[in-house]
Formats: sequence, C-alpha cells, structure tokens
Amino acid sequence: MADHHERPAPVVAAEEDVDRYDPDYRRWLASAIRKVRSDANRSGDTHLVRVPLPQEWGVDLYLKDESVHPTGSLKHRLARSLFLHALCNGWIHPGRPVVEASSGSTAVSEAYFASLIGVPFYAVMARSTSRQKVELIEFHGGTCHFVDDAHEVYAVAAALAEETGGHYMDQFTYAEQATDWRGNNNIAESIFEQMSMEEHPEPAWIVATAGTGGTSATLARYVRYTGRSTGICVADPENSAFFPGWRDRDPAVTTAIGSRIEGIGRQRVETSFIATSIDRMMRVPDAASIAAVLLLEELIGTRAGASTGTSLWASLRIVSEMVAAGTKGSVVSLICDPGERYLDKYYSPSWLADEGIDIAPYERRLEEFMRTGVMG
Repeated sequence: MADHHERPAPVVAAEEDVDRYDPDYRRWLASAIRKVRSDANRSGDTHLVRVPLPQEWGVDLYLKDESVHPTGSLKHRLARSLFLHALCNGWIHPGRPVVEASSGSTAVSEAYFASLIGVPFYAVMARSTSRQKVELIEFHGGTCHFVDDAHEVYAVAAALAEETGGHYMDQFTYAEQATDWRGNNNIAESIFEQMSMEEHPEPAWIVATAGTGGTSATLARYVRYTGRSTGICVADPENSAFFPGWRDRDPAVTTAIGSRIEGIGRQRVETSFIATSIDRMMRVPDAASIAAVLLLEELIGTRAGASTGTSLWASLRIVSEMVAAGTKGSVVSLICDPGERYLDKYYSPSWLADEGIDIAPYERRLEEFMRTGVMG
C-alpha cells in the first residue's frame, strides 16, 4: 500500500501594511541635500597648476590644487560625497550627530557640511593631530574627541555614534562607494577636462596618495571606464599598510605604528582601497616627502601639506624615468591641503629634529634632479 503523507494546511498570513513615510523628515532631507549639492555648484572645480620644469625635458608636470576648496583640502570632495550618500540612504536625521574617525582633514570638511545642514558633529582622532586642524574643526562647529592610540579611532567612533543615537560616517568603508566615479565633475573628469588643451592632454601617469583609498579608486575606475591608457600610481608614506598589502597582495597586513604624514597612510588596509585598480605603488620616506614639499614652495610659491610632498616625490621620480627614456608626455598629481595647517610640524626644524627626520640627503637629490633631470 502506498505511503500517504498529509500535507499541513498552509498558514495564511494576515494582511499587513507598515507605513513609515514621514513628510517632515522628507522635507528636511530635501533641504539638506539641496544645500550639500549647491556647495558643488560653488566649489566643484579647482585649479590645475603647471609646475615649471626645463622645457627641453619634454615632460610637463601639473598639480590639481585641492587646497582651494572651502574647507581647504581634497577631503572636501569626499565629505560632500559621504554626506550625500548618507542622506540619500536615510542615515542622517535632524538633531542627531554625525560621528567620524579621522586624522584631521576629513573631519574639518565633515564639520563644515554638518554645520551646513544643521546637525552636530563629533570627530574622533589621535591626540597627535595638528593643532591647526583641531582649531578648524572647532571653527566649523565640530567637537573633537581624542584617543591616545590611533588604532582606537574606529571602535570609539562607532561607540560614540551608538551612544548618542547618531550616524557613524565611516569614511574608510564608504569612500569608494560614495563617490560617483563615472563622472559628474569628479576629480578625474575635472583633470581630463582641464588637460584637454595642453600639449600632452592624456597624462602618462596620475599620482595620488591614499588615506581611505577613495581618490585612487575614483581615478583608476574613471580612466578604465573612459578607455584611457593613463597609469595610476599611489605614493605611500612610511609606516603604512597600503604598500606592503598591495605589493604582497595581502589585505590583512597591519603596521605597529601610524604614519607621520597626516591624512595618508593607515595601519591597516582600508576597505575603500581598491588594490586591483592600482597600476603602481611607491613607498616614500617621510624625509623625502618633506623635502619635496619645501621644493614645491620654491617652484610655485605655495606651501602644501606633507601628503602633497609624498605624491610629488613619486611624480618627480616618474618624470626622471621619462626624461631618461626620452619619453615626452605629462604627469598629474595633487595639492592635497595647505601647509599652514602644519607649521608646527613639517615646516618646523625643531619638530623634524625631535622626530629624527633628516631631509638634507633628499634635498640634495632634488637639487641634482632639477639640474639634470636625473633622480639619483
């Protein structure tokens, strides 16, 4: 006799309707997004500065000056993208704080946008962050929360957001997601538009640095998306996990101490660092970064932060290689933020001495380079 299995009667779920539409929140949200987007209309583009090099080399070097943004750094773009991303996702609410883990410049920019839309802002950062950056965060209405160990910023920021009912922005996770890398006047599209009338409009290389990895990911994705042959090089400072992680294809790499070059280099490989999109990396000694940024002041009369020096050193090495090979073309890099934020650090002989940083050998190498085109 065949087995007979009775099927249980189906459970019919009761009809439900959960409506969370809040017209007051949507009106606030629309106003907040309009304010953030209007900032892009006012400050979306920045200058592309040509660095004077001997004409006979046949290689042109340009720096995109991100220090002219309203908050004075490349991180203004990132902060604007992060706020739009979080607002459109429904993560930011009126009266509730935005919290960020930051080495300084991102927090300055996020404090600006938090003030723009009228929400509180808390920055969690290492106690060693430059005094000038702390003052700028406070100027824009932000509150600084210091930790002694830079490793702690992530956990402390997440806990503070939970405690206050706010939103942890988490730039290190969302930087590469928040930016529209296909265009919309992002940094990559702006560079190529500004280069369009130059002698070598498609750069052989664009050189960037990595703090979150968001900028290098935007640049690399854009050049691939638009079918260009431009190489993307990331310059990394001492004590950063990005370079060994990329070199060894090991995203689990960590370092024991943090970078002395504020704004770039991390003790772990951050989620937003898209290693597979990068064509080349260089590890740059801190002393070389500082020597390069001092040279930049001589060449164009502008003081910049040491992260600019890191990418400039790598850019000059690439220029030297092109000169040696007789290759004509162009190289583009960035001015990340102004040197006035670091007068008590990279521009201070006493700070250099305390840190044991001797820039003289690298200054001599740069002098030789400017005479001969050879980076010894």
